[in-house]
Amino acid sequence: MKISFSDYKLGAGVATDLVNTSPVVQTTRGEILTDPAALARFLAEHDVHPAALADGRQPDDADLEDVRALRGEIRAILEAEAEEQVVEAASALVRRGGIGPSLYRDAEDRWQWYVATSPDASVADELAVLMGTGLLGALRTLSHNRFRHCASPVCEGLFVDTSKAGRRRYCMPEVCGNRLNVASHRARRRTAGER
Repeated sequence: MKISFSDYKLGAGVATDLVNTSPVVQTTRGEILTDPAALARFLAEHDVHPAALADGRQPDDADLEDVRALRGEIRAILEAEAEEQVVEAASALVRRGGIGPSLYRDAEDRWQWYVATSPDASVADELAVLMGTGLLGALRTLSHNRFRHCASPVCEGLFVDTSKAGRRRYCMPEVCGNRLNVASHRARRRTAGER
């Protein structure tokens, strides 16, 4: 697997979404990564194709256990208060299975910086490299203040705001943001009905 240095949004997005699969965040739904098939769906939804799963191999129970452990490491990075902590921990993730950086040609035949993963890296190690690179890129490009807690008072989610404007407030806008908008709408209707 090769991870582009210039595309930090993919790694930061996968990190955000992985952290938010936890039962700590999904209090009503519980664990999202319930079995190896759920991990396979998560990878497919993010268009992530680890070399460790080449030739049609599917994630197994060991992969699932390792990715769940990685999820806790990612959460700790997103909650880190100091930039130096983010750099140290994300760099350690990249070193787990990364080789490089090296120059490779992209789809348009231009040279780009990539971190390749070791041929013997596990699924979790390849994800660690992807997310570590993404978090380092987001920190460098956007700043540490883009690593945030969800603004919903009933959510424990975290996210990296990679939006252009930098105004994202919710870990899952379609869930947390919508939930608050509906609650606000209902409160306004009740108040209007009391008059």
